[in-house]
Amino acid sequence: MKQMRLRATIGAVLAGNLLACAFVPSAIASSHREAPFITRNPKIDATDFYMFRSYQPGRSDFTTLIANYVPLQDAYGGPNYFMMDPDALYEIHVDNNGDAKEDLTFQFRFKNTNKDTQLTVGGKKVSIPLVINGGPIADTNAAGANVRETFTVTVVRGDRRSGTRAVVANADTGHTAFDKPLDNIGTKSIANYDAYAAKHLYNVTIPGCSAPAKLFVGQRKDPFVVNLGETFDLINIKAPAVEFSANAEKGAKDDLADKNVTTLSMEVPTSCLVSASAGDPVIGGWTTASLRQGRLINPTPKSDADVSKEGGAWVQVSRLGMPLVNEVVIGLKDKDRFNHSKPSADGQFADYVTNPTLPALVEILYGSAGAKAPTNFPRADLVATFLTGIKGVNQPKTVTASEMLRLNTSIAPTAPGAQKRLGVIEGDNAGFPNGRRPGDDVVDVALRVVMGKLCTINIGCAPADAPAGALRFTDGAFLDETMINASFPYLKSPIPGSPQK
Repeated sequence: MKQMRLRATIGAVLAGNLLACAFVPSAIASSHREAPFITRNPKIDATDFYMFRSYQPGRSDFTTLIANYVPLQDAYGGPNYFMMDPDALYEIHVDNNGDAKEDLTFQFRFKNTNKDTQLTVGGKKVSIPLVINGGPIADTNAAGANVRETFTVTVVRGDRRSGTRAVVANADTGHTAFDKPLDNIGTKSIANYDAYAAKHLYNVTIPGCSAPAKLFVGQRKDPFVVNLGETFDLINIKAPAVEFSANAEKGAKDDLADKNVTTLSMEVPTSCLVSASAGDPVIGGWTTASLRQGRLINPTPKSDADVSKEGGAWVQVSRLGMPLVNEVVIGLKDKDRFNHSKPSADGQFADYVTNPTLPALVEILYGSAGAKAPTNFPRADLVATFLTGIKGVNQPKTVTASEMLRLNTSIAPTAPGAQKRLGVIEGDNAGFPNGRRPGDDVVDVALRVVMGKLCTINIGCAPADAPAGALRFTDGAFLDETMINASFPYLKSPIPGSPQK
């Protein structure tokens, strides 16, 4: 009976494929170590995914894709710092015909080369213990770098395993291997990190695309902002009448203020991402990471190159599209299952969206202050926003119920200085959930939508269904576009590991 009511409310477009991911806004932290298995593999843990029309002046014909990995990086985390996993496959997927299957995939593979820097000590050559740096570093593949980290990018059209493949090349040199900058160790090792990182921003040729794209892979300041500790302590913030008021949207602790992250970012001609045959400007996107199915650990390795042997088929172990889904929407027993799944199979998570738990928790904690949970079941407002796209904003012509970011590329980007941090619910249709910009405060948007903000404007429900729909829910950790750079790759330079100047 519950599923029949669900179909009746959502319509034939869902065909019973509801999932917890429709309830995306139910958490206050993006994907920072959200599932049991991924906590053992932080190098392949996706933290955030962004997809938006580029708003850098003169670049509005491009769409920026940003996939961040390796959460909670302490800037001083030496001597290894945060190289990517050379035994992993990192991917950014684009669906451009609404069938919840990838039509375009960018695959990233990494390689670490130990240069084995040695010093002569007492007449003997001895390898230095520092993993990354053996001296000052200013250039790509500098002599002072003890490890060289490079990567390649392959574009796959069609199914990511069986589609046609081509290699992305440096538009200036023709090379297909790119250097990744070292992490921001400190100013004694890297005197001018901004200038050093800029040498790793590449113009690239993507086969099948009409114009050069831009590519940057490297460490950045984590752009996500969240009052993390107090949120997970049973939402240990003040009641809505006080803490959630308009005057309280700033000032709370941002627990990621001192954290870095590793970004895989591309600025791609929008014409290369949309499908001419589908005739639809709406695209969907998500990022994944995969490991080989088998691993043999060498009990007597002779070097860092033979510690283990990886083999077998690729197995997807990390997935992220919309922010916040796996962290607190998917039940604990299904978190790893979600990370292994594809958008086209999202119907298996239907029960989580039909009876979302976060609004009920908020009501339990703050109901006496007026924070009453919405009463419309199933939550058609959340389905429209996060599962199918909002009609007239970012709903594709063909709709397959599935969790991913959806971007209407026909909506012009909002210029710097005019962006609204709450995106669509604040009248800025170029922002979240129409794609996602780094300056969109998805935490505050999430809290308000899950408590019924869309009901107040008759999207999927009526005002009477959401007693608290007009409250300005917030975690108090403020984010807007002024905290982000206004040009590619948009994210701020990483925090240095050493405070010494």
